[in-house]
Amino acid sequence: MVICPLVRDCQIGRAANYTVDITEFSKPVNKPAIGPVLGIETSCDETGVALLRWEPEAPGCGLLAHTLYSQIKLHADYGGVVPELASRDHVRKLLPLIREALAEAGLTAQDLGGVAYTAGPGLVGALLVGASAGRALAWALGVPAIGVHHMEGHLLAPLLEDNPPEPPFVALLVSGGHSMLVEVKAIGQYTILGDTLDDAAGEAFDKTAKMMGLPYPGGPALAKLAEQGRPGAFRFSRPMTDRPGLDFSFSGLKTQVLLAWQHSDQSEQTRADIARAFEEAIVDTLIIKCRRALQASGAQRLVIAGGVGANRRLRSELAAAAVKDGFQAYFPRLDFCTDNGAMIALAGAIRLASGQHQDASVQVYPRWDLQSLPAA
Repeated sequence: MVICPLVRDCQIGRAANYTVDITEFSKPVNKPAIGPVLGIETSCDETGVALLRWEPEAPGCGLLAHTLYSQIKLHADYGGVVPELASRDHVRKLLPLIREALAEAGLTAQDLGGVAYTAGPGLVGALLVGASAGRALAWALGVPAIGVHHMEGHLLAPLLEDNPPEPPFVALLVSGGHSMLVEVKAIGQYTILGDTLDDAAGEAFDKTAKMMGLPYPGGPALAKLAEQGRPGAFRFSRPMTDRPGLDFSFSGLKTQVLLAWQHSDQSEQTRADIARAFEEAIVDTLIIKCRRALQASGAQRLVIAGGVGANRRLRSELAAAAVKDGFQAYFPRLDFCTDNGAMIALAGAIRLASGQHQDASVQVYPRWDLQSLPAA
């Protein structure tokens, strides 16, 4: 497989030099994709591959194979993702994972009806690995291919379950790079109600954990430690809940935690107490904003997706809020909260089935407005 030299040379800081030409994103074809769709996810530090046959009446039954490789050990010594290393590891792991998924499903490449790959947002080098491989495979097989918006993949992940939500609904997308509330009128018809102004929720988890000396990846480590914290030992503000609006800002909360940690005895119990108070502040803020978004949109369904959607406290508190307020909450299973190929296969399969596909060029979008997507 030939990889574009940009995979070797691109750095995070150059991502802003790329622009989105949405007129080239999708073009009609004579008939929808036939056969299983291969989904490829390489936007950051996880290589995900899945095979899915899109069945609108029972989408949860259409998943044929799902494989995932995480680069946690690779980046642990650096305390965060190193883009160059991430790209190189995707190159090493992607083709073996594709072979593994095909074997798991009992298929060959010639059985594929289409290919979907993450085209953005994400690390440009990492994106190019998946996009180049996916586009080349589709061209070789003579099947349609489509670039998928990473956050649309997360947003649609609950449709992989046996009881999927029907639009309209509100989606809370919370991950390391995003914290947003999206009104979904139909697939491809998205309105961003609120977005992060600085640190996303997952980023705040990771940075706070690192600040208190917790191992990488910090978010899950902090959440686990928070279970040992004493309720009420510390309390932090719920950012931007004292004013109207649905935007998020967690940088100030991070500073509060830093000051509390620096002026504490820094014992293990104090570390756990601060972790609990921090997690409670994040979760409370997200729930307050979700309630506001549901009220503003008039929707009765809430979808929770993204890596932070796996947080145990968030899932528990939102489920309780749903019972109390009378709305329906939909959570993807835990392995579909984090980055994975299944959500990309699903989002791509839906668009391919509607007659959309991408031309033969390889295009990736490190920054990509979710609202700019065409309807499916």
